[in-house]
Amino acid sequence: MRAHVYVTLKPGLLDAQGKTIKSALESLGFKGVKEVRVGKYLELDLNHGGTKAAKRDVARMCQKLLANPVVETYQIAIDQR
Repeated sequence: MRAHVYVTLKPGLLDAQGKTIKSALESLGFKGVKEVRVGKYLELDLNHGGTKAAKRDVARMCQKLLANPVVETYQIAIDQR
């Protein structure tokens, strides 16, 4: 079983890295980009019997270590690989 975790800054918070990337894209001629938001993507291979338990445990991992709940939000997707 594999968990896919997407961690991003909460909406409304300044994403300085995203702004820098957007500016660089514009200087390279890519004018159609409205906004860039930077985040983290993590893959976790798990030894869980059920999807519900896996998602619960990964959410706890995010709350304790993988994401900063003060400034970040996360999404979890589980597949049966």
